[in-house]
Amino acid sequence: MGFWMLAALAALFIVMVLGYALFSPARNTARASAEFDMEIYRDQLKELDRDLARGVVAPEEAERTRVEISRRLLEADRAAQAQDGAHRAPRAASIAATAGIAVLLGLGGAYVYSNLGAPGYPDLPLDLRKSLAAETRENRPDQAAAEAEMPAWEGPNADVPSDYVTLVEQLRTAVARRPGDIQGLALLARHEAALENYRAAHRAQSRLIEARGEDDVGAQDYADLAELLILAAGGYVSPEAETALTRALNIDPQNGVARYYSGLLFAQTGRPDLAFRMWRTLLENSPTDSPWIGPIRAQIGDLARAAGVNYTPREGEDAPRGPSAQDMENAAEMSEEDRAQMIRGMVDGLSERLASEGGPASDWARLLRALGVLGDTERAQAIWSEAQSRFAEHPEDLEQIRAAARDAGVAE
Repeated sequence: MGFWMLAALAALFIVMVLGYALFSPARNTARASAEFDMEIYRDQLKELDRDLARGVVAPEEAERTRVEISRRLLEADRAAQAQDGAHRAPRAASIAATAGIAVLLGLGGAYVYSNLGAPGYPDLPLDLRKSLAAETRENRPDQAAAEAEMPAWEGPNADVPSDYVTLVEQLRTAVARRPGDIQGLALLARHEAALENYRAAHRAQSRLIEARGEDDVGAQDYADLAELLILAAGGYVSPEAETALTRALNIDPQNGVARYYSGLLFAQTGRPDLAFRMWRTLLENSPTDSPWIGPIRAQIGDLARAAGVNYTPREGEDAPRGPSAQDMENAAEMSEEDRAQMIRGMVDGLSERLASEGGPASDWARLLRALGVLGDTERAQAIWSEAQSRFAEHPEDLEQIRAAARDAGVAE
């Protein structure tokens, strides 16, 4: 209610200001200027008479000056008379214009806000938004509810070879006879996913994880389970999928599939800030052929805007820069002098780019390791000090750089 009162008062103020302008007579600036000049010339004539009385100017000079001032006074008077003066606008027109402005501001503003705004929506400070996001995440639908909203699987696509479909059916029968067959369950999960039968695929993957036991299950097993659950739910990250992602990241915090879908989870539950940070790190530190690069590039622009960040990934930004592992391996075949010169040239180029353009944590880590190979600990120490200030608000990136600084011998 308070918002509508403020909006109404603002509209009323605007109508009053514009109405005053419509009902007030317009000023004729040309006539006003001429009248102002006339007042000045009259004052000059009075001053000239006083100077003549005091003997400051000679009578001849005073006469010439009087003639000139009088001439200018006559010209200003003619200019003032030439102006007809301004007239007030017709009263009916002013009333109609004021009423039109009031209707446009009132009804037009209400219509636009009702369609583009959020009437009755409360203010959302940061703490409240975080609280709402946590509540959304806690109360979101489970996997079964999400799958119930999806259409049932209607069988393989028409372009799938019939002999392949027959082999998968035989595999289903074999696994049903031997439910603990690890190899059979792994094949069944993979081929059900290939047929886009994601519900059967994630059930087979779950049974595979149970059959293997906790000691033999890897991060990728849980990441694959999460991906199949998400695909079966039409891209929705359910609590069951989140559990699988958490287990995958507990085993391998750098698992790309789990990190991508964890970012998607944050985006779906009202935390674009966390999603953006996770995806940006993944984008800038992953090989260009990683399967998540394309989806991240397609979505990270909108995600950055939702997070309030001005970010546009440059083309090729995800490609590693500076001396890579392959570069270092090739350098091993050179003479010691040529090898040192090649590495130093690449290090200098990378250092200049980071100083002028900045770069992801992987580039800083690569530079530190290269400086360690060269034995340039003084320079590596300076780079490490600068990186600590630049990445102070990004602990994951800083930890990656810290590991490289340890390898270079400049961090504990």
